[in-house]
Amino acid sequence: MRSDRRPKVAKKYRVSGRVQGVGFRYFAERAARQLGLSGYVRNCPDGTLEAYAIGERTSLEQFKQILADGPRSAMVMAVEETDEPVSSRYSGFVIEGGW
Repeated sequence: MRSDRRPKVAKKYRVSGRVQGVGFRYFAERAARQLGLSGYVRNCPDGTLEAYAIGERTSLEQFKQILADGPRSAMVMAVEETDEPVSSRYSGFVIEGGW
């Protein structure tokens, strides 16, 4: 029996470089929604950007590559990835934090 439902996994990404003040959160939100991911993206006080995403493994791999490329005005130096537990808190993808 073949199942079309693949298990959901969750990842957290920490993106460093010139990633704040360049539209990165909106860029990440748009990409995540196109990939069918749920979770959040936010700026961190240390100047990095954090994204938590839930979805199929292949979609998360695509999302990580998109984060590594970044929007045109950003300069991504690194993307760190960690495995996370899947949270039922997120039904869509949102931008957290107003600054």
